[in-house]
Amino acid sequence: MIYIGKFLHTTSQQEKEEFRRRHGEFNLIVAAADKQEALEKFKQRIGEARDASDLFEGQATIYLLHVLEMADIPGSRARMFDYQSVAGDPVMPVISCQAPAGENDGCRILDWQNNRPGVDGQAAQPFMQFGR
Repeated sequence: MIYIGKFLHTTSQQEKEEFRRRHGEFNLIVAAADKQEALEKFKQRIGEARDASDLFEGQATIYLLHVLEMADIPGSRARMFDYQSVAGDPVMPVISCQAPAGENDGCRILDWQNNRPGVDGQAAQPFMQFGR
């Protein structure tokens, strides 16, 4: 199976100056026998990125927003995934759909409260943490 994980991250949230704090998102893709193996490979890759770069420097928290599982890469019809719609300014909530338009229309609302992500009104749980 093919697994695509969507992750949110925060780094240096303890810093007083706003310009020193970072948050954002990234995706990872991997072939694995099952979801658990994919999650372990995701953790390994995030750890490697932390060790080899400054992507997740300082105090960093990684959140797993969702995992998309596919049997194969579509050949005849492109598959839409990770759709987002942002209202107004960047501080406004984001509507995010894992796989809209037929595959799975379940959209979620992503919001940042006090620089911590929340999904559909619930605080996201850390997937990994560094430097704490």
